[in-house]
Amino acid sequence: MTKYIFVTGGVTSSLGKGILCASLAKLLQARGFSVTIQKFDPYINVDPGTLNPYEHGECYVTDDGAETDLDLGHYERFLNIPTSQANNVTTGRIYQTVINQEREGAYLGKTVQVIPHITDEIKRRMLLLGQTGQYDLVITELGGTVGDIESLPYVESVRQLRWELGRDNCMVIHLTLVPYLNAAKELKTKPTQHSVKELLSLGVQPDVLACRTEHPLGPDIRRKLAQFCNVETSSVIEAIDAESIYDVPLMLFKERLDSVVISKLHLRDTKEPNLNTWKNFLSKLKNPMHEVRIGLIGKYNELPDAYKSIYESFVHAGAVNECKVRVTPVHAEELEGSYKDVGKTLANFNGILVAPGFGERGIEGKLSAIRYARENNVPFFGICLGMQTACVEFARNVLNLAGASSTEVNPNTPHPVIDMMNEQKLITQKGGTMRLGAYPCELKKKSKAMAAYNTAAISERHRHRWEFNNSYLEQFEKAGMMATGVNPDSRLVEIMELKDHRWFVGVQFHPELKSTVENPHPLFVAFVKACMG
Repeated sequence: MTKYIFVTGGVTSSLGKGILCASLAKLLQARGFSVTIQKFDPYINVDPGTLNPYEHGECYVTDDGAETDLDLGHYERFLNIPTSQANNVTTGRIYQTVINQEREGAYLGKTVQVIPHITDEIKRRMLLLGQTGQYDLVITELGGTVGDIESLPYVESVRQLRWELGRDNCMVIHLTLVPYLNAAKELKTKPTQHSVKELLSLGVQPDVLACRTEHPLGPDIRRKLAQFCNVETSSVIEAIDAESIYDVPLMLFKERLDSVVISKLHLRDTKEPNLNTWKNFLSKLKNPMHEVRIGLIGKYNELPDAYKSIYESFVHAGAVNECKVRVTPVHAEELEGSYKDVGKTLANFNGILVAPGFGERGIEGKLSAIRYARENNVPFFGICLGMQTACVEFARNVLNLAGASSTEVNPNTPHPVIDMMNEQKLITQKGGTMRLGAYPCELKKKSKAMAAYNTAAISERHRHRWEFNNSYLEQFEKAGMMATGVNPDSRLVEIMELKDHRWFVGVQFHPELKSTVENPHPLFVAFVKACMG
């Protein structure tokens, strides 16, 4: 029977429940268990697809086309297995399902209420992955903080499931904060005590406390937390601030979190976790032999989480190349002055990445950065909008197509080198209607893309409405910008690269979404290598 672990958060948000879940899952996976993780988000949006990145960070897209929370990126990067729509559920999706069923007459005239109808739907979804028979353990992260009004139905659902499944088959880990008061020079347990008291008032007793802290938890603090929160001392886990999120699995292993979980859920005895690959990765990450500086040209730079997967992909690619990759965010709008000033801003970078995005803000700055990379033979990597702007820049400055643009930016452009896909033109609804999920791509021989992937057939994840206009392809290729990756069915262009350039590659898809610790993305690896010279 599948066992279930529920992870709640207390005291404050942003404590790192996603990293805790991913790290615990990694330890259990390394012991030979089959594990998956799911995230339940308390907001009323059906999915994060329509959220501004400033609101919620990047939108992470899965192979099956689900627009999901960025924590699913952590799950995939740590576990090296794909997630799906079933791994991310929002309050909006729960209510949408229940309301649709009510309209269909499924409740036979009953008054539809939060309990039992909403909580029953939450419980159904909490158990779905476990019912596939694929997993020994399902870890469920509950978004938000205990005490929030919006998360109450989720905590109630956990209370009911604990009663239905029994203590041997499910457990609760409460991630909390133990702050250090500098004036008093001591750690304070009271916020955690109150957080657990709040959880207890909702009928849920945590089995394990994971305590975020800036300072080590001494035996007295652990004993105090255990006594007043009604858990065993061995179940008080120190989650001290880490230099890198990739240190966390080893730190939790040292705290024996995986052993506590195995004991409480009465799991079969297993071997010690095999973390050799993980340790080798960390060794390369922390002992680089080279260093490169890469400029990330974007429009949401104030919130690093907006480009979370890109930053992490550089960590993976840097470790493979034994290279410290220093990524410096550059706001695209700051590059919209004179072209000479653009050169001064970008001169110290070994490579330039133009990030994905939507809308016209910052487009001219991105075009200037691309022109600089093209004219100065600086390694360039364009992702989604980054590839599209690379095509626009080439059309304007090499093909001399005055006014060339994307119809997203200028619907009346005389040269729509980037145009909306035909199937997108009749769509009026925004949510979940883009070209989403994994699509196949065929690579041309003797291309930089082929050299990176070392295979002719690939599959990558997409999230876009606009695409390269194939009626301009012949002009582009005659001038030296080649379509080196195309979709085998629709012939849509997936990869463009400059023939006579050190490394100039633009991709319509999102390679950052498939980079993991154990399988760094080949394009990021090749780009970093090119930046190293």
